[in-house]
Amino acid sequence: MKSDGPTIGLEDMASRLRDAIGPTFVRVGGQVPERNGADASRLPPIAPSILATPDTTEAVSQVLRLCSEAHWPVVVQGGLTGLAGGAHPKGTEVALSLERMTGIEEIDPVAGTLTARAGTILQVVQQAAVEAGFLCGIDLGARGSCTIGGNVATNAGGNRVLRYGMTRHNVLGLEAVLADGTIVTSLNKMLKNNAGYDWTQMFIGSEGTLGVVTRVVLGLHPLPGDISAAFLKVSDFAAAVAVQRALERALPGRLMAFEAMWPEVMAMSERCFGLKSPFASHDGIALLVEVEASESEVDALEGCLMGLVDQGVVQDAFLARSEADRLGFWKFRETPYEYRSKFGTMVSFDISLPRALLEEAVGTIRNRVLDMWPDTVVAVFGHLADSNLHVILLRVDETLGGYEAVESVVYGTVGEFGGSISAEHGIGRKKRAFLHLSRSPAEIALMERVKAALDPGRILNRDRVLGGREVHSSGP
Repeated sequence: MKSDGPTIGLEDMASRLRDAIGPTFVRVGGQVPERNGADASRLPPIAPSILATPDTTEAVSQVLRLCSEAHWPVVVQGGLTGLAGGAHPKGTEVALSLERMTGIEEIDPVAGTLTARAGTILQVVQQAAVEAGFLCGIDLGARGSCTIGGNVATNAGGNRVLRYGMTRHNVLGLEAVLADGTIVTSLNKMLKNNAGYDWTQMFIGSEGTLGVVTRVVLGLHPLPGDISAAFLKVSDFAAAVAVQRALERALPGRLMAFEAMWPEVMAMSERCFGLKSPFASHDGIALLVEVEASESEVDALEGCLMGLVDQGVVQDAFLARSEADRLGFWKFRETPYEYRSKFGTMVSFDISLPRALLEEAVGTIRNRVLDMWPDTVVAVFGHLADSNLHVILLRVDETLGGYEAVESVVYGTVGEFGGSISAEHGIGRKKRAFLHLSRSPAEIALMERVKAALDPGRILNRDRVLGGREVHSSGP
């Protein structure tokens, strides 16, 4: 049953938390650091009522038990890099930060697993894996600040999904704390374990609404060999798919990255960021491809690309001859991360679309946006082989309906084409009003039933994922 509100006041709640986990782990009012007042969603900053920073699973359990008993809502915070507002606090919440829950607990070279506490930075996990002779399959741009617990909570995607899958494909076991403080532990290291319900998978991607993940067991991968990169230009989406299939046939299981940039991204890379495109024009789609290829297999890669050029599938192709070349190719793909600092306000979308309908859907989004906001720049790029695109709109006229109107146009089109309003960034607070476009009423009702069973007081990440529209004063 949903709580009507806290049954005790702020000072009493803070006092109980201090008694349970120690006074140095609980802050109130002006003691709360500014960083805990916002995540990366660009919602207006607001300090939580209380900040709790437990350093053990048992302390997390104490915090949740006390908050559950007093009906105090809790927002879970990790690296605060989320773009959907899932960790962005409200002024009436206890912020439960896992910033002290850090460290690699074990690397098992026989099982090929790594166990880490949830607050551990992803890059730390990656480095520990490499030092042990393995690879962590999870990688994303925020690797230096996001946490492994946050990756699990949002089922993060990123740059290696094509080869290693989303976060859930890399997780073997979890430990989590339920809303009432119950600790559930399944630090499984086995690939096969069909002993009843796999509750751990239910927690992956639940965005802290069902429980707080405290420890993670990752399955690790062999370190890849030499990586070859190519920068290609094709005329359209059909040609891009043909390139992917040809590379998969030439070097099965070796494709590491397959990134696409539509014309506006390439044009702005030159005009606004000073990069020099190797292509003569900006029409068509630019592809950044990475393939694991030994020295003897590079010939096969070159032969495949030359054949695609001869067939007219690829209009132009450049193979990286050095690490500097490879990084130079990636600079084009990474310029969208600088759009906000360069252009100021923008609206961004993280979507998935059925591959067979992707080109038509992108064209429909572009046409509908430009019909309503003719001066808007529509920049499209993303993980093409994963069906995941990022759409950034620049120079949107706020007087013509503002961001909510733009969201309705883009998300509405995604819904029409049977796509997902969130490919890898989660739902949080910012997308929950559009969840019905990607999930059926029966699915949402099931989510509500699961939420009610595990968190009957609805204290955990309240109004994230599930709930109605929330009005925002700034763009994503």
